[in-house]
Amino acid sequence: MFDPDHSTPRLFAVPCGVDFPRALVDGLRQRFADHPPEALARVELILNTERMSRRVRQLFDSGPAGLLPRISLLSGLSRQANLRGLPPALPPLRRRLELSQLIARLLDAQPDLAARASLYDLSDSLAELIDEMQSEGVTTDQIRALDVSDMSEHWKRAQDFIGIADQFVDMHENALDVNARQRQVVLDLIAEWQRRPPQHPIILAGSTGSRGTTLLLMEAIARLPQGAVVLPGFDFDQPAEVWDTLTDGLVAEDHPQYRFCKLMRDLDLGPRDIHRWVDMTPPSLPRNRLVSLALRPAPVTDAWMSEGPHLTQLDQATEALTLIEADSPRSEALAIAMRLRQAAEDGQTAALITPDRMLTRQVSAALDRWNILPDDSAGLPLQLSPPGRFLRHVADLFCRPLQADMLLTLLKHPLTHSGEGRGQHLLHARDLELHMRRYGPPFPDQDSLIAFGSTRDLLPGWADWLARSFAGRDLSGSRALSDWVTDLRQTAEVIAAGSQSEGTGELWDKKAGIAARDVIDELQAEAPHGGDMTARDFADLLGAVLSQGEVRDRDAPYGSILIWGTLEARVQGADLVILGGLNEGSWPEAARPDPWLNRKLRHEAGLLLPERRIGLSAHDFQQAIAAPEVWLTRAIRSEEADTVPSRWLNRLTNLLGGLPDQGGQTALSAMQMRGQVWLDWASVLDAPLPTPLSLRPSPRPPVAARPRRLTVTEIPKLIRDPYAIYAKHVLRLRPVDPLLQEPDALLRGTVIHKILEEFIKSAHERPETLSAQDFIEQSRRILEEDVPWPVARTLWLTRLKKVADDFVRGEHERQSRARPSGFEKSGNVRLDPLDFEIAAKADRIDVDDRGLLHLYDYKTGEPPSEKQQKSFEKQLLIETAIAEQGAFADYGAARVERALYIGLKPPVKEVAAPILDEPPAKVWAELRSLIEAYFDATQGYSSRRMVHRDDFAGDYDHLARYGEWDRSSDPVPEDLT
Repeated sequence: MFDPDHSTPRLFAVPCGVDFPRALVDGLRQRFADHPPEALARVELILNTERMSRRVRQLFDSGPAGLLPRISLLSGLSRQANLRGLPPALPPLRRRLELSQLIARLLDAQPDLAARASLYDLSDSLAELIDEMQSEGVTTDQIRALDVSDMSEHWKRAQDFIGIADQFVDMHENALDVNARQRQVVLDLIAEWQRRPPQHPIILAGSTGSRGTTLLLMEAIARLPQGAVVLPGFDFDQPAEVWDTLTDGLVAEDHPQYRFCKLMRDLDLGPRDIHRWVDMTPPSLPRNRLVSLALRPAPVTDAWMSEGPHLTQLDQATEALTLIEADSPRSEALAIAMRLRQAAEDGQTAALITPDRMLTRQVSAALDRWNILPDDSAGLPLQLSPPGRFLRHVADLFCRPLQADMLLTLLKHPLTHSGEGRGQHLLHARDLELHMRRYGPPFPDQDSLIAFGSTRDLLPGWADWLARSFAGRDLSGSRALSDWVTDLRQTAEVIAAGSQSEGTGELWDKKAGIAARDVIDELQAEAPHGGDMTARDFADLLGAVLSQGEVRDRDAPYGSILIWGTLEARVQGADLVILGGLNEGSWPEAARPDPWLNRKLRHEAGLLLPERRIGLSAHDFQQAIAAPEVWLTRAIRSEEADTVPSRWLNRLTNLLGGLPDQGGQTALSAMQMRGQVWLDWASVLDAPLPTPLSLRPSPRPPVAARPRRLTVTEIPKLIRDPYAIYAKHVLRLRPVDPLLQEPDALLRGTVIHKILEEFIKSAHERPETLSAQDFIEQSRRILEEDVPWPVARTLWLTRLKKVADDFVRGEHERQSRARPSGFEKSGNVRLDPLDFEIAAKADRIDVDDRGLLHLYDYKTGEPPSEKQQKSFEKQLLIETAIAEQGAFADYGAARVERALYIGLKPPVKEVAAPILDEPPAKVWAELRSLIEAYFDATQGYSSRRMVHRDDFAGDYDHLARYGEWDRSSDPVPEDLT
């Protein structure tokens, strides 16, 4: 295939914009056109990715018929290692678990080194560093030899930390990691080739040599008598003097062509020694020259001034470029989705290329409105798949006491009870949710769950399954990892199977289930190497392990609409390429902080610099922007702040803007105008339809449908917000209770009322207990029983301690007037002839020696002032009036001597009801008049009629469309039938 007398290493390349797999196949066919068919079968073709391999095979399969070369992958060299007797590679999970234990012991010995919560992050980053050291051939001795004398103490401690790598190596003296094994395979191959050079063609194609082991292999193959390396995306337009500036990695590694320069330098070659693999012209030569100049290394960007004036055909270079600068990520995603939809309609193959997974999800969601399901090469992270979420929820049961939201999240999961009886299970789960929203408890236990089932007709065994599988699973302390994994698997399978069948339900079905089971199997196999850990550490470990997997389980995706990562973009072509998320921090991604070695130390040790990733991303950008039609998109602002354009986009626009004489500014404006057209269309598509504002409602239902009973506490609401009474009693709507119960004001009031009632009863039976100390002890006991939140208990008890002395002192005075007689007394009285009932529940009723009543109402907040009571807050005045009407049966129509609010907000405040200014007879007459008014068919239930504050939030304000009108709006009556 190649001239055996040619002693110079062979490097070929394909320019940016050319479909690399197609060019590779065409070049092979051209070279073997005059050879017998079996000659191509002798070629050993080494490719860098499985996707590249599939694409090359597809191109060969498309014809003409012929024998295929022997296609293998770089990662497939391990098969040769097996034949050479190397030990199998150490499983990555085992290494991670063992590193975590070593780091944990170091943190226990030196707690100031790092936070315990960073244990798994540190083990992951240290594992990556060990991988890199093995791939680049760097030993721990070289790391320890680095001079850190003039650096901060942090780097000295980092060197000590890296000593863990030595301990890890000692643990596995005769074992090799994946990267160390791969490097040893390559070294053995090179040694064998030097002894017996292969005579058949060996071609390595598609790799940039970004890893040290791969670079060694590329250099060795290029030197073989029948060897060659084919490079993707080579810049043939870059001048020789620019190549000369790429020798220093500290300043040039972020350049897209730096890896090629290093390869050429190692092989003693120059840019002129790189030959075209095949004579294929890129879609736009002027664009390639423009991008090449825009991406010049920072030290030589002065070339813009010297070469820029000679750059021509800018209109042709940019005629197929569109620039989208959207106001927000949503607008960017919507514009991209519209263009992809147009491509689908026109029969184009279109690909969105971006490392921003949030953007891809937004685009996929926008495409869903047209029933377009793109083919996403990244798939779904395993931790976000149904089995992944399910397993993480189950692991969370071990970490903390069961709460209502945790329970219902699992009960509603599609994999829960996925055996028999799934439909009935969902009905029972709905009933349980409504029950828990209304009655609790906030922390369900086995007894409460079994009690729920004892009063209902449920599936046989459902309540027992519920209590056994979910309640009481939280565990404290450390356990062996193998025990955690066993419990996780058993619990997950029982929950998935349900109460009516054995087995595992649908937990391990489909691709996601199979992948999740493989993860659990591997975790179980390697668990003996994981040591002991807490439940929270185990849940964190499970989430981290699941996050490393991906699942592609799409149902018939739209084949011509594609979403690619930057890796996929190297091996496939498309009619339209959209480069999305072109902002700093997204593309290129921000360099991850390295806790071990700074940039200078990495360079001295021979490790990869952080800029390597940026250089690879720059190369991906240079290749992708050379496609036939390209969109460049970014959002000007993210959810949090203004964004910074990607450095490559910034260079391109600045270069065009600085070439007005060649039409650069005009070309840039045309790119922006083409993008603005789509942004305008997207804004119209996303604009809400104009609808008229709602008017302030005042519904007038038929008299027969109006309420016939109200409580005393609802009377102020009837005065202030009649619409709330209408919604509650006429429409019969109730606010849904929160699922996750909190220690709110309602619970605080209920508990404090109970404390006061039991304390007064106890003091009445045993007067010596009427003391502040007994009050506090009583409060502590009831709070322990009824308030399961430690923080709330502490806060409320502290508040009660502050009022204890004042309350007891006032209680002595109250009991000197009258004796406590009734607590939480219910009563009602009818308004005849209106067929209407007023109901009340008095917090406390005392009776004095003359048989007169003393009414008390406890307020945990600020009691209403006398002025407020006269106008709106008439609860206690109405209780007084109905008490004298005989509402409380135990007391008859007794006269009320005194009515008093007791405010328990420190300091204790007593506010008397103005029964002299507002005598019960007057209040009774006003109450009758108020109720009679709503028996008039023309009286409407106006919304927010007389609320005392504009920021008052009513339960039914959203139903009344409050916000579309305000208090200056006139109520609009509406007759209902």
